[in-house]
Amino acid sequence: MKKARLADRLAYAVAWIHGRTDLRPRAAMILGSGLGSFAEGLENAAVIPYSEIPEFPVSQVAGHAGRMVVGELVSPSGRVVVAAMQGRVHAYEGWSADEVAFGVRVLARAGAESLWITNAAGGLSPDLQPGDLVRITDHLNLTGLNPLTGGNDESLGPRFPDMTGAYDPGLGALLDEEAARLGIELGRGVYAGVAGPSYETPAEVRMLRTLGADLVGMSTVHEVIAARHMGLKVAAMSLVANRAAGLAGAPLSHDEVMRVAAERGGRVAALLSAAVARAR
Repeated sequence: MKKARLADRLAYAVAWIHGRTDLRPRAAMILGSGLGSFAEGLENAAVIPYSEIPEFPVSQVAGHAGRMVVGELVSPSGRVVVAAMQGRVHAYEGWSADEVAFGVRVLARAGAESLWITNAAGGLSPDLQPGDLVRITDHLNLTGLNPLTGGNDESLGPRFPDMTGAYDPGLGALLDEEAARLGIELGRGVYAGVAGPSYETPAEVRMLRTLGADLVGMSTVHEVIAARHMGLKVAAMSLVANRAAGLAGAPLSHDEVMRVAAERGGRVAALLSAAVARAR
């Protein structure tokens, strides 16, 4: 059976979300493994399980709640309507790159103008330790997949989108300023997106460092490509959840990722709240 056009599938999903809340998001979030606490602070929120949204892919990974929360971020500077995805799907679960990016496209069609992404990543640099927070300045898509593969719908974006400024300097500057104000140390680095789900070998870690990557993870790159295709401004941060293979003294595990995210998630939420409240 032939799948419906992407634009039609997006319209169906967005119409359903708009039927659940009168709020129209100006900013959108994707909250990675164990980092969903930001959404708990939104007021007048509608909580919508992915499983209820037509066409929406549902994650089965621990630490991803699988819910969209649409609500108001309240700060001294006013109210901002935010749509936050608590969790994401990954290509290693068997989803295609365009399905991984489907949630981003829904957020854009729902009204968002900016996208703020978080993830839990491995630290490739010897200087990075579990718990460090790093603003992503650029990425390497090493997954072998691209969400724009196939026919292009010009109503969504151009055939060949420019990725020179994939991570918006203005949004990045806001994160830097608010991190300094809050006393949060925020590094900068290049993120390597890989297919997973196995962790990298020590040889692969050496290769990634040679290529110029500071962080490695199994998400984000497809979402950023789709967001830029649709004209969204993007900012992204990685919480270093572990040291990459060959740099750590213990075997890598998802339990460690979840533990570090639980310990540091509040700091990520505070920084996101402060920066998004100032973004215009």
